[in-house]
Amino acid sequence: METVIYLVKHADELKENGIKNTKESTQMMNEKFILSVKGEEQSKQLSENPELDKIDVLWSSSYARAKATAKYIAYRNNIVMNIDSSLNERKLGNLEDLAEWMKNKSFGVVQAYLSDRKWKAREGESCEEATKRVTEFFQKILKENMGKRVVLVSHGALITFLLTNWCDLNEKMQLVYHQKVIEIKEPSITKLTFNQQELVEIETIDP
Repeated sequence: METVIYLVKHADELKENGIKNTKESTQMMNEKFILSVKGEEQSKQLSENPELDKIDVLWSSSYARAKATAKYIAYRNNIVMNIDSSLNERKLGNLEDLAEWMKNKSFGVVQAYLSDRKWKAREGESCEEATKRVTEFFQKILKENMGKRVVLVSHGALITFLLTNWCDLNEKMQLVYHQKVIEIKEPSITKLTFNQQELVEIETIDP
């Protein structure tokens, strides 16, 4: 029985400048970032991809930019959008801690987390913790939706962490599956095909 799960990274988010007169935490602000006009257009185009026709089940992160991307898929397939925080991006925590840790790093942030999976900022989440969270959710979704076509809308780092369950990492800390580098762009569609619980293929779909 073939099950297909599409991992969708949200579209382009609105870039903001200026002083935020707010008592909200960095985490709360991160959750509220919305899509840019470009991102809205990307999301609509992505939802019209033939690969995302006849979707049976749709889940999204609770972050605003993920839900804003998922709504087009829900509308086009006439299905309900389910929300689960297990698909939320890793918690960055204290940004000063993160900035200090990233000094002199030769990798980007996501790759740095992959190279040191237990590190986390104060009030943050490690790669190891985030991977465990999303993997447990993914396994539950796979088990409950055998034979269906499922979309999970999430975030770049979390999707990358999840894919380490099946992909290797090269010297640049990039995902590699069957000698091919898997890139998670903004937005992106990554197709995972399963036979029962066994992974058959990972494909990158042009959104």
